[in-house]
Amino acid sequence: MNQSLIQLQKISEKDSRTIIGLMSGTSLDGLDIALCTITGAGSHTKVTLKRFVTIDYTKDQKKLLKKISSVETVGLKDLCYMHTRLAADHAEMISRALKKWNVSGKEVDCIASHGQTIYHYPARDQKRTEQPLNSTFQIGDGDQIAAGTGIMTISDFRQKHTAHGGEGAPMAALVDKLLFGDAQKPRILLNIGGIANYTWLPAADKTEAQPFTTDTGPGNTLIDNVVQHYFNKPFDRDAKIAKSGRVLDEVLQPLLSDPWFKESSSKSTGPEYFNIGWIRQTLEENEIRFDQISPEDMVATVTELSAVSIAVNMAACVPNVRKCRIYASGGGAHNPVLMQRLRDLLPGTELKNFSELGIDPDAKEAVIFAVLANEMLAGEGFQMETKSGVKKVNFGKISFPE
Repeated sequence: MNQSLIQLQKISEKDSRTIIGLMSGTSLDGLDIALCTITGAGSHTKVTLKRFVTIDYTKDQKKLLKKISSVETVGLKDLCYMHTRLAADHAEMISRALKKWNVSGKEVDCIASHGQTIYHYPARDQKRTEQPLNSTFQIGDGDQIAAGTGIMTISDFRQKHTAHGGEGAPMAALVDKLLFGDAQKPRILLNIGGIANYTWLPAADKTEAQPFTTDTGPGNTLIDNVVQHYFNKPFDRDAKIAKSGRVLDEVLQPLLSDPWFKESSSKSTGPEYFNIGWIRQTLEENEIRFDQISPEDMVATVTELSAVSIAVNMAACVPNVRKCRIYASGGGAHNPVLMQRLRDLLPGTELKNFSELGIDPDAKEAVIFAVLANEMLAGEGFQMETKSGVKKVNFGKISFPE
């Protein structure tokens, strides 16, 4: 019998597994590496985050990724090269982290690699004559990571989601339901990455209520884009620029009027939709010149846009939102203006840092994919509403080192 399959069976039968979760988000700032110990599976899953680090991308890596990310036209040779190059870079980063932690690769059962989303294209955004299809594309070949580290790798998680009728995002809710529910108090797990999304978890004793997850629109992506455009900085550290500007209601309201924000169903989006081009076009349609707006005011206004769009979505979609406790993670959780505006806009709610649930908020997304991989190895799958009804589905493709 194939020795890799024998080893796979042994790993699946272990009481606990050591899994490295990887996440590289739309901000393209670096690779999150989370070393986890995971016991059990399904509703019995328990996670301990043993080590965590974010390794920044170099200027060259960022340049290459930006060239092919969230753009409609790309050179196939660049795409082909980066699919391999990024995976090789990730393998080297993992090896570097393990060396720093004094952990042998032989101690790790599996790597769970999200890869890098370079284009997200849900059917709702498609204006085609043929049948629209939910589509999403992540690069970073799993075979390269497995061969480069000597560790079995599970990758390409989002494709099974789209194959069963999902949009490929957000997927965090699958794991949120396993790990972070509470018996008495409803919770909202808010992640503010490039795109903001949340999972609403009703109190566990409210068995008739079903969890809900959705993207709300821009989180950090427009803030980062505007800051990079005007100030040549990667992001608005400590919201210093936003604090120096004014929120312009005459700019904010046309942006908020986009029909995307009015849909109350679960939905996903990406920087392919929300970008500076979207701002320019929306303002031009309202006879407002983008370049005549103060850079500081524009940063303040798009920061307000993120806060308002999050709060409005929660108020519309979450029953009794003011009775919920919100736990924030992602880069936006470090933005004091954004956090304060959410408190102002959602009075009565408790807004807390995700660290209070026992996991570094910056590590949460990487941990999510570690748990997705654990379920593939040892579980029965996650319940998902598919095209043919509710069924259990597992996510990810397995790459062996040899």
